[in-house]
Amino acid sequence: MTPPSSPVFDAWLAALEARHLADLRFPEVVRALRALSSTYVERRARLASRGSLDTDGKRAAFALYYGPVHWLLVQAIARALPGALAPARRLLDLGCGSGAAGAAWATLLTPPPAIAGLDLHPWAVREATLTYRHVGLDGEARRGHAERARWPRADAVLAAFLANELGEADREALLARLLEQAHGGARVLVIEPLSTSVAPWWPMWADAIVRAGGRADEWRHDVPLPPIVTRLADAAGLRPKGVAGRSLWLPGRG
Repeated sequence: MTPPSSPVFDAWLAALEARHLADLRFPEVVRALRALSSTYVERRARLASRGSLDTDGKRAAFALYYGPVHWLLVQAIARALPGALAPARRLLDLGCGSGAAGAAWATLLTPPPAIAGLDLHPWAVREATLTYRHVGLDGEARRGHAERARWPRADAVLAAFLANELGEADREALLARLLEQAHGGARVLVIEPLSTSVAPWWPMWADAIVRAGGRADEWRHDVPLPPIVTRLADAAGLRPKGVAGRSLWLPGRG
């Protein structure tokens, strides 16, 4: 069971709500959330270019709905994995999106690591940098293809909800680089949705990670969701039940 939300999480979420709803009405965000959810399920070709974030409403929906859910899931997983809370000097947040997933892991570590985000979409780069700074992390995001760009040296590498949005060649390249990072000593955490239709490649990745000394897990945590998430879900006709996902974990070795 995930512990109750922290003051850092609550303050970050309150700031998100104030900022994203300053110029948008709640019904506009609800409509955008419906469209965004449909994109993730039915129009997945738009995900590789971050075409799903092409309006203010969709960006607000992503930040206010998916961001908090990803935060809670990542923290639940990190707390459960042996070695995931060991100190790190730098955390690399691949496909960082709004920065929620990377910040969720980094804020559990003592002392907090510097953080570097990488994402293709310029809005995500700006949003993630704001997230890192708001929760007291030293670092920023920059623009680039997570599977191709030069990665800064890091002790911990996170790829959350990224691989399912890539084409086959880019996904294979990403896996090879993640394995290389773990072989070099970095801890590697991959998180994806439970849906097998979203990630039919998952068994191959899981086999590669396990053979390299890691583990594969599925997670379902029945936790209270923040009020803004519940309000959006109810209005959009979504039925989230806590947080759920699957993970691959490589503890790293020299």
